This record gives sequence, C-alpha cells and structure tokens, in this order.
Amino acid sequence: MRTGIGFDVHRFADGRRLILGGVEFEGESGLLGHSDADVVTHAVMDALLGAAGLGDIGQHFPDDDEAWRDASSLELLGDVVAKLESADYQVVNIDVSVVAERPRLGPRIDAMRERLGGVLRVGPQFVSIKATTAEGLGALGRAEGIAAWAVALIDRISEPELP
Repeated sequence: MRTGIGFDVHRFADGRRLILGGVEFEGESGLLGHSDADVVTHAVMDALLGAAGLGDIGQHFPDDDEAWRDASSLELLGDVVAKLESADYQVVNIDVSVVAERPRLGPRIDAMRERLGGVLRVGPQFVSIKATTAEGLGALGRAEGIAAWAVALIDRISEPELP
C-alpha cells in the first residue's frame, strides 16, 4: 500500500461556476483556474498521483495547454484513475479536508462523496470529505478562495511476482 497527499487552492472569480468534488453549487461565485478549478478534485488527483509516484497534475494537465481549458476535473480524475490502473494500482480510500468560509458544504458532502467515488471506482464510504472554516484568519478566512487537502491510500491490483 502507498499513500499520497495533495493540496490545491483557488481564489474566487465572478462569472464562473463553482464546482467542488464534481458537484455544482448554483448561485455561488466560482473559482479562478484554467480548468473548472475544482479544488477538491484537484487535491485528490495530486494525492493519487503522488501515492503512485506519477508526478502531479501540473505535469499531466499543464495550465498552459489549451486542451485543458475549462476541462471537467472529474474527467481529468478519470484519466488519473486510468494511469493508476496502468501502473497496477487501485484506490483504497480518500480523505479530504476543505477550508472555506462559503458556501456551506455540509448539505452537499454526500453528493460529492458519491460523485468522486463513482469516478474512483470505490463506494462513497471510502471517500471522506470534511469542511471547516479558517475562523476569519488570512486569505481563506476573508473568503477570498477555497483550499483543499487530500490524502490517498492506494494498493496494488495484483500481487507482484517474486524473483
């Protein structure tokens, strides 16, 4: 088994949709980014890639490549899962902590767990998402953006051959 940690942060930007964990939060300002700026899914991707020793999302989906402009982070996560499977790994579980003054995430956490679990090929019980605030401290506390940290546990799909 291998573990990885991921982090992402984006500032708010008017005129964009807010998507977190693959779930749209209608009526909320979105986040600035090259893709859909889904900080939850980006942190998960980095945690998975790190656990497998496959680099980071910037290497696989660079923000100066127009192919990824406004891309769905769930689709990018699907590509990451395929890369893991090609390297003979599968997801065991994911744990995510989100720091946001707004919006309130609690009512949408189950939907995010379902959406991410579907792409990760695990049940929602293997996807944990927790939300907290920054208690008014710093840029996150002033509600200038949202940040997410993720930890991933992966395991080999098949037993390695012994010499």
